[in-house]
Amino acid sequence: MPAAHCLAADAPPPAERLLKTPRPLVIGHRGFNVLAPENTLPAFKFAKLANADLVELDYHHSKDGALIVIHDYELDRTTDAVVKWGGKKIRVDSKTVEELQTLDAGQWFDPMFKGTRLPLLAEALELIAKGGGVTLIERKAGEPAACVKLLRDKGLVNLVVVQSFDWTYLREFHALCPEQILGALGPAGSRNGQKLTDEQKELGPQWIDDAKQAGASVVGWNKQVSRAAVAYAHQQGLKVWVYTINEAPLANALLDMGVDGIITDNTAAIWRVLALRQAAVSQPTNN
Repeated sequence: MPAAHCLAADAPPPAERLLKTPRPLVIGHRGFNVLAPENTLPAFKFAKLANADLVELDYHHSKDGALIVIHDYELDRTTDAVVKWGGKKIRVDSKTVEELQTLDAGQWFDPMFKGTRLPLLAEALELIAKGGGVTLIERKAGEPAACVKLLRDKGLVNLVVVQSFDWTYLREFHALCPEQILGALGPAGSRNGQKLTDEQKELGPQWIDDAKQAGASVVGWNKQVSRAAVAYAHQQGLKVWVYTINEAPLANALLDMGVDGIITDNTAAIWRVLALRQAAVSQPTNN
């Protein structure tokens, strides 16, 4: 039975429920990638064990159109493709899914993960969804129709969140599946053909308005955010998630600005930040 059919009739889908959570969300970046090789099933299992609110991953398309989980456009950094096939800068989309799944995607991280494979997006989503986990899917390459079809076929619409730096992709996705919650990632390196300055990359009303027009409910940004920008996003009904935050002082500064989620390589470290903040609020004052 598709996962969506397991929900109570009056219960909001998990992605919608998370967007209504009053506390900041903790989001495992490429799984729990300080403990296991990024974008692999072991990393996703660790993120779930650490109670990440969402488990983030990236996907590309293989040469024959399969959706496969990996961050880079090239295979060199996180697989043994260079050793196996020779040469460098071997692109993900230059190999079939059968070829890609012969690669070792774990030993580069630690010998204990030798034999770990690149997962298909479908199997990663299935693993994360068990027990109610929610995936944050980042599209790296490929048109939206294939992802929409996968989510519909698996009954996963709004049991996940889909995000991308490509806001044209988001608009097209929204047109195909308007009910799916989307996240607009930024900042872009350029706009209208012009390279952006650091100041222009800061989250502000124009970015937020454009994200909303692209069909996004979430803006995913780097640390170039401000209290005013977060407040404006909230006025427009959008959440703000910030990446990739691993240090407590920066996490605290962003949380003070009102951000709604922290995307991190170290899920446990950010839970500790939230716990200490809650403890400080709950600490009784001496009269």
